[in-house]
Amino acid sequence: MLDEKIFEQHVAAWLGEEGSKKGEGEGLMSALDAIYASGPDAQRTLRAQEELCMKLAETRSPRLYYGVMQKTPIGPIFIVVGDRGVVAIEIGVKEAEFASRVGRKFKAVVVRSPERVAGVIKQLQEYFEGKRSSFKLNLYLDDLSHFQQQVLLATLDIPRGQITTYGEMARRLGKVQWARAVGQALARNPIPILIPCHRVLASDGSLHGYSGGRGIETKEQLLLLEGAL
Repeated sequence: MLDEKIFEQHVAAWLGEEGSKKGEGEGLMSALDAIYASGPDAQRTLRAQEELCMKLAETRSPRLYYGVMQKTPIGPIFIVVGDRGVVAIEIGVKEAEFASRVGRKFKAVVVRSPERVAGVIKQLQEYFEGKRSSFKLNLYLDDLSHFQQQVLLATLDIPRGQITTYGEMARRLGKVQWARAVGQALARNPIPILIPCHRVLASDGSLHGYSGGRGIETKEQLLLLEGAL
């Protein structure tokens, strides 16, 4: 059962009394009308109140937009963007599971929008065709730890067609003994390909620690595509 005070707080926020955002009321008047039209039936009123609160929660949640690049050498690539840049990329996953997982992770409403990701897809297509060696895109990494951001940003400096090792990455960051931590940070790379973690290998040159697509097989495919193997 919906607490009356919680309902009042939701409506107060929507009316601008508790920091509501301009424009949040679009689409909510019909929900209010449902409450007023429900008459003395307490159960109907309660249901209408709950529906209103759900609509309010949705309008106040951040929005992310995603699209899919279907035909690539490594399988379908799903791309998520927000107002501040590319948020996530996943390879070879199921669409429904992907959208649900992203929504839970970022506590956001996730909407399919090919238009929003068109620019990213264009650059990825150029990359797969061998016409692009680096990407000119904003990347959103603010939700990651400072160390992981350091590792991922350093990875951007590895040119196409070249490889390095986890140990060398650790040395570049001034943390010689942290090769394993570097590997863990790269294994959690939320934006593979754009952040080329596939170019980092074990000290003996073997392929390790790639979680995208089919794992090591996908890592090898990307390196072969770039002429690094």
